[in-house]
Amino acid sequence: MQLDPRGQRFAAALTTVVLVVVLATGWGWLALAQAAVFALTAAAPRLGPYPLIFRALVAPRLGPPAEREEAAPVRFAQLVGFAFLAVASAGYLSGVATLGMIFTAFGLLAAFLNAAFGLCLGCEAYLAARRLTARRTTSDPAEKS
Repeated sequence: MQLDPRGQRFAAALTTVVLVVVLATGWGWLALAQAAVFALTAAAPRLGPYPLIFRALVAPRLGPPAEREEAAPVRFAQLVGFAFLAVASAGYLSGVATLGMIFTAFGLLAAFLNAAFGLCLGCEAYLAARRLTARRTTSDPAEKS
């Protein structure tokens, strides 16, 4: 499946706003809602709430994308975001606000880098892991004895 990278940046911009609000207010339930958005989008990248908003309201005004990107790195990035926001919401909701703030800040950093510069840290981690596993599975003739 191929995705419009502009949609990912739009979703990252919305996520950035949500996470700024979470950091400013300490609302654990909002962090949990963002974790749910990440989980939904990881399960079905085209059916998550932010991609639906992008396709309905923004994409028609932009025209077709110049390029598309694979969904697998985006799905992985959404899973990473889910993990961070699940820990953040657990921290806030259990009264360990420092844990919530730290993991929200990590999520905010990643979302902001994607929104502002198109740098998806989760996508880059996915691609790096793929390169590492490809090297391990490629047999070197010199290693056979």
